[in-house]
Amino acid sequence: MSEKMNNKNILLSSAAIFATLVTTAFAQTEIAAGADATGISAINDRIIDVEDAVVDDFDRDNDDARFGNPDRREGLFGSLALTYAGSTGNSESQDFSLAGRLSNNAGPWQQSIGMLLEFGEDEDGDKDKEEVSTIYDGAYYFNDRLYAFVLGRFSIDGLANGDRLGEDDPEDVREDLSDFARDGFIGVGPGYRVINTEQTAWRVQAGVGYRYTQTGAQKAGFDLVRNDAGGYDRVDVNDSSDSGVGYIVSSRLYHRFNDTVFITNDTDYLSSEDSDDVITNQFGVNFQMSEQLATRVSYTTEYQENRDIRTDNTLGVSVVYGF
Repeated sequence: MSEKMNNKNILLSSAAIFATLVTTAFAQTEIAAGADATGISAINDRIIDVEDAVVDDFDRDNDDARFGNPDRREGLFGSLALTYAGSTGNSESQDFSLAGRLSNNAGPWQQSIGMLLEFGEDEDGDKDKEEVSTIYDGAYYFNDRLYAFVLGRFSIDGLANGDRLGEDDPEDVREDLSDFARDGFIGVGPGYRVINTEQTAWRVQAGVGYRYTQTGAQKAGFDLVRNDAGGYDRVDVNDSSDSGVGYIVSSRLYHRFNDTVFITNDTDYLSSEDSDDVITNQFGVNFQMSEQLATRVSYTTEYQENRDIRTDNTLGVSVVYGF
């Protein structure tokens, strides 16, 4: 058992190195009086946002569940965070966010429920965000290789409809109509770690469940279709939603070449009878070039069936330098 724990410590050493480096680089200093009027506070807030985003990039690759059932806090615990910002004067806007998570870990059984509410109005007083999401994540570990999972998600986008018709560019309205106004999935299935060594960890999982979707066009009852003249025709949409059996297949690959470089490749494929297929793939390369410098380069591909442009690609670069 001690040898097993030692191997696990070796496997997670890379995460510790990055965490230490990030902590050193992102230590905060107090902002002095007068910072608000001079604009220093606003810039400092953006600096913190960038720092947090970089930390999140490294945390995703340093997933503590890659190698087996991670040691986690036992019992029931959670957190709740709320933020609100409203402005008046030369411009009027409001932004509200509420996020919370409740977790319970008991031996091999681990589960958590999360929620996120986001509402916003732009400087003209028009809504620019109205989203509510809930997630559920559960796992039961039979041993270091075999586990069972439960995944659930339901999202509501209040702006995915045709309410802005006549107020915005038709392209913007058409984008709203193509977005999901409702999108939910619940699935269960097995997972297995095919490779679980010091250098390489690869786990795959597949599940079956139920998927429900409603596009903005289905919610509004109409869609905009480009005509030969370059304009748009309004076309009635009769079906109100899509639902049916859904399937999800996932792969998580980690490989360390040496003490300096490791790569990750995360792939997810979600399919159902009536709703659009969704595929995501993120490939990441992590370099620890020195004790002070670490870099992560990622390439993310997101595919959604039946969109005008089906594939979105994003190149990401994160650098941490501590001194």
